[in-house]
Amino acid sequence: MRAGELNLWWRLGAAITMPLVRAAFRVRVEGLEHVPATGPAILAFNHVSALDGPVLAIEVAWRHRRRTRFLVAVEFFRRPLIGGILRRFEQIPIRRGASDDDALDEATTTVRRGALGAIAPEGSVNADGAVELQRVRSGVARIAVPTGAPIVPVGIWGTQRRWPRSGLAFRAPWRPAVALAFGSPLLAPADATDAAAAVDDVTARLRDRLITQVARARAIAAE
Repeated sequence: MRAGELNLWWRLGAAITMPLVRAAFRVRVEGLEHVPATGPAILAFNHVSALDGPVLAIEVAWRHRRRTRFLVAVEFFRRPLIGGILRRFEQIPIRRGASDDDALDEATTTVRRGALGAIAPEGSVNADGAVELQRVRSGVARIAVPTGAPIVPVGIWGTQRRWPRSGLAFRAPWRPAVALAFGSPLLAPADATDAAAAVDDVTARLRDRLITQVARARAIAAE
């Protein structure tokens, strides 16, 4: 496995977890070439399952050799095993339901330095069986506008077959299809003089792009 920008922990983690993902799901990926091989970018994905982030991180690490820093709800960092893993892989804690400027500042600094960040702009896992997006929050745009980093919208579908919002589910299909549909990058205005207006504009455009990518992911997963 080519190292790319992966350190030892990421290489080991991808090698260990990839067979588990393959055993649990039939993974189908489209448009991964839209993720830059190097340099700053933000993955913005819809949220249908607690497994979305892990599957996305594993696939990007294994296929594209990039490590991803996610904004993850702070309560997960308080769990002994999961919290240790999140810290080891340098994920960023954020308080859900609050304006967590510190977390966004850290994410902005990280992306500006050339990292690949990732956020689920809906903020929480969607309701079981829901197709429509929840409200798309402004966090992605608040990072993209000052950094100029491209936003890659990612539609995810199928992870909810195994772990929907209501909890882990063991039912047919026993190895469901999971689709990750990466769209072409969305750019913030390069010369925005009104930052608040630029954030609103990017957030609205991101919602439209996510709707398109989720529809594509559903089609790929043959939903």
